[in-house]
Amino acid sequence: MWKPSDFEIPTLGEARVNSEDVPGLKNIAAGRYWVDDDERVPYQCVFKRDSELQTDLAFEKAGARHRLFFNPGEVNAGIVTCGGICPGLNDVIRALYMELHYIYHVKSVTGFRYGLRGLDPSYELEPIILNHERVSDIQAHGGTMLGTSRGHVDVGVVVDTLVARNIHMLFIVGGDGSQRAAHGVWQEIERRGLNIAIVGVPKTIDNDINFVYKTFGFDTAVSFARDALDAAHIEAKGNPNGIGLVKVMGRDSGFIASYATLASITVNYTLIPELEFDLDGPGALLEHLEARIRHKHHAVIVIAEGAGQHLLEEDERIVDASGNVKHGDIGVYLKNRINRYFKERNLEVNLKYFDPSYMLRSLPANANDRIFAADLARFAVHAAMAGKTDLMIGRRFNQYIHVPIPIAVATRKKISLESEIWMAVLQATGQPSSLQSRNRT
Repeated sequence: MWKPSDFEIPTLGEARVNSEDVPGLKNIAAGRYWVDDDERVPYQCVFKRDSELQTDLAFEKAGARHRLFFNPGEVNAGIVTCGGICPGLNDVIRALYMELHYIYHVKSVTGFRYGLRGLDPSYELEPIILNHERVSDIQAHGGTMLGTSRGHVDVGVVVDTLVARNIHMLFIVGGDGSQRAAHGVWQEIERRGLNIAIVGVPKTIDNDINFVYKTFGFDTAVSFARDALDAAHIEAKGNPNGIGLVKVMGRDSGFIASYATLASITVNYTLIPELEFDLDGPGALLEHLEARIRHKHHAVIVIAEGAGQHLLEEDERIVDASGNVKHGDIGVYLKNRINRYFKERNLEVNLKYFDPSYMLRSLPANANDRIFAADLARFAVHAAMAGKTDLMIGRRFNQYIHVPIPIAVATRKKISLESEIWMAVLQATGQPSSLQSRNRT
């Protein structure tokens, strides 16, 4: 599917500035810190012994370059956060500022407010000139100090604002929709022949961006979801025929539900968007749940928000401002169906429903996410200073890499039902590999 040219990173031009002339870099590097442009991280790490390893499909390794495109002392940098909020956004903002100001000694760092709207003068959102006092303690708080929004903003207007404010590099922190917008901004910059770098920091609590092992905020979300599952387990065991039902985020990918299941080890059924299941019929979920209740007298179910959409009535497709399909509330639907099913069978159940979805997004980052978010920010600055553009920073095989935005947003990362992760979920829950009715034709 992919070819070597898909992994190439655009550059603004020849890098001529010596990093050793940048005091902050010189102090920390001492000649041992530079990454060469020829260093690569392979696309695949598993291969058969007798097969030929295709080394030309590889990502450029991220890191500080010995030669820079920009003269740091002349740089005006911009930061914008887009899409939904997520644990770690303030950590990224702070780390971007600290790297730009204290290591590269740039001229200024501007924070654009409420997503890409902040680059459209018609919204009248005056940017924030960042300084140490503004960012020093923001990591302790959830959300983003810059605010965020969804929706389309004309790329021509965005580039006009960058030119008017003499911005040399823009860091766009956001998910797949935001990165598609970043690519559009770069295309307009390229069309005009401008020297402005566009670098993305991937943000999605669902962990569904391709070629990126993990996105910041995911660990925090899993930890909080595990607490909700543990609470649901206590409720289920504390009531006659108790059922704890927990809905977590996961619009199209079931990573939070799956990893929280493995962290909690109290879950009996994990339902994710990648798994098509039935409620009624022999071998389907409700029959299996009834057998468990009669035998064990309690159960815990976790369902991702995008799971089971095929069970809901098909309404007109509604999309949000970013173009994402708005799913029906599968959690409430499943709660009602379970209660009705057991009432029809005159079997008492006590179902407790938990929906911590948006609480997952608003938390401050935990220790792992705080470290990870700051790392992504620092590598983003290194890339932009070297004149690299139209890329995201990711981590793959425990190495930080430059991911071309076009291939990152071409497909969405999902859980394979043949993967080790899903096999682990099946082993942890004891649920059958299929919850489809045997009456299916």
